[in-house]
Amino acid sequence: MLYQNTGSSPALQKSQLEDPLAHLPCGRISEYRRNEIIYNSEEPRHTLFLVVDGRVKVSRGTPEGQQVVIDIYQADEFFGEGAFLPGHSYSETAMALEPVKVMAWEISEIEDIVTRRPKLGIALLQLLVQRSMDFGSRIESFSTDTIPRRLARSLIRLSDRLGEQAEDGSTRMLPLTHEFLAQYVGTSREIITHHMNQFRRQGYLRYSRKGILLEKSAWGEWLKQNSAAA
Repeated sequence: MLYQNTGSSPALQKSQLEDPLAHLPCGRISEYRRNEIIYNSEEPRHTLFLVVDGRVKVSRGTPEGQQVVIDIYQADEFFGEGAFLPGHSYSETAMALEPVKVMAWEISEIEDIVTRRPKLGIALLQLLVQRSMDFGSRIESFSTDTIPRRLARSLIRLSDRLGEQAEDGSTRMLPLTHEFLAQYVGTSREIITHHMNQFRRQGYLRYSRKGILLEKSAWGEWLKQNSAAA
């Protein structure tokens, strides 16, 4: 499985995917300031969102009161798809990581459109399947991997999704805090800080308040060398 080697989940072939935007009319546009809540359990939305500009963090609360980061979504990516699920508890929180612009459609509106444009239903189903595969891979990692491997895979995945190549060949990511990485990996900030310092001393990454530089070419070998401990 691809996830076991690179930190990414199995992917549906792009040529097989329907584009929801090809079948959706324009929705209403809203703008949010940095750290502004788009929705949470106190202000739930029966809504599907598309990021037009900026980045949005989606997290979910656990019964123990902890926060688990589901993902960061950026331009041309949908979020809030859990509103399609029956009995959805709206335990998610979506927050603007920076000034963002989003497009939104009410779920009832989308259901009406699907009756007239069945390919939209196929496109949204494919989106849900891909997300489920990705989350399933992360859950598998939570069950079988050590924390360093979970952190390594998470950094690789986030760099694939959010990074850009720097002049020296490394991958530059936005400045993710250790608290964020702890919520994404499922551990404490102190443990993340310990392992991030180790990775930095070993030359696998560099980080500062400006961002994270990941030496991706070395991570595959690190995962192989540490596979016995998983």
